[in-house]
Formats: sequence, structure tokens, C-alpha cells
Amino acid sequence: MKVTAKDISRNLVELGNSTVAEHSQRFFKTGKGEYGEGDKFLGIRVPIIRKQVKKYKDISLEIISNLLKSSYHEVRLFAVLMLVRKFSNGDDREKSKIYSLYMNSTKYVNNWDLVDSSASYIVGAYLADKDKQPIYDMAKSESLWERRISIMSTFHFIRNNDFSDALKISEILIDDREDLIHKAVGWMLREIGNRSLAIEEEYLKEHYKKMPRTMLRYSIEKLPKEKRKAYLTGTM
Repeated sequence: MKVTAKDISRNLVELGNSTVAEHSQRFFKTGKGEYGEGDKFLGIRVPIIRKQVKKYKDISLEIISNLLKSSYHEVRLFAVLMLVRKFSNGDDREKSKIYSLYMNSTKYVNNWDLVDSSASYIVGAYLADKDKQPIYDMAKSESLWERRISIMSTFHFIRNNDFSDALKISEILIDDREDLIHKAVGWMLREIGNRSLAIEEEYLKEHYKKMPRTMLRYSIEKLPKEKRKAYLTGTM
């Protein structure tokens, strides 16, 4: 019997836990005026969702696309994790299809965990040997999540010791109004520092005085205590 999007969605609903769901509603800031306003949770832990991804590994992109539009957060997470799995195992043609599907569906990739578990593995990986303009366009998007996709996509480049795009996009986002962007940029700067402290510090010394506090704190988290203090007090 051929599995459908409804079958998978029904299965995920059955795996839900109301206590976990209630906690997730608070953790992912779903209240009025918060970044996840209106999102709905079933209450499924990530390891359980990953098991379901393995179980349904052969489903079509059409089914995944339908699931990505779900009102339930965990169903959308299942969908993006499925896209990551298929992308990593796909040929060039399938990778191109998955990239296009993802880029045309960013309004459904609408919380930080959905972005962080997929952007570098799909967008970053696809654009590694191509024109990076799409992520520069997203860095200037009105959508918080597209801006986060932009900076998080650069994690793929950073892992391969290519820091230039991450640094340029960090500059674009340095005046961003959203704390979730400050955290993501700081995280990527810290990842650069893990690989080349000299390059991170060259960037920091030029920009640290105008960086949002959260961005700066995240970026210097692994530095020695005295150096962190100097950055935070503006005495570098």
C-alpha cells in the first residue's frame, strides 16, 4: 500500500505527547507578539522524529512538500529533515530540485530549529560551488527566517574553511533588529574563530563596538576571560 502525506501526518500526530507539546509552546515562543506566534506543537522529541525520517526515507518530494505546509511544527521539522537526508544522498538533478523546493518554501521553515537543521545542509551545500547571491538577497529580506537561513547557510562554507561569505553577511546583519539574528551571527563568528582565531579577531576589532551585545557575547564565548572582558568593556 502506497504511503501518503496524510498517513505520515496521522502517524506523527499519534506520537505526540501533550506535556511535551505544552513545554515546546513556551520554549519556541508561540505567544502573541513572539517570534513563533501561533505555531502548534504535537510534542514529539527530535530523536523520535529522526526515526520516522529513516522509516519513510523513500517518500517523494511531492509528499514532503505537502508535509512542509503542515500547521504542526514537528511535521514541518520531519519534512526539512527528510529534505536534508534526500539532498545528502541525491544526485545533482535531485539536489537542484530539493534546493528549489526549499527556497520556494521558506515561509514554512519558520522557526530557528527548522532553519538550523537544514539551511547549511541544503542551501549552503548547494551554493558551495555556485553564485552566492541568493543568500545575500535573503540577508536583506523582511523575513526573520530568511535572514537566519542566509547566515546559517554559511556554516557549510565555514566547515570547509571558507569564511568570506559569512563575514560579509555578518556585516549586512550587524544592525539587525532581531535577537535571533544576533545569536546566529555571533555563533557563526565563533565557529570561524574555532578554525582561525586571527580571522575572527580581525573582524571583531573592526566591528565589535557597534555589534549588538548578544551578537558580541556569542562570538567571544570561547575566548580567554580577560580578552572577553576587554571586548565587553570596549577596551580592545
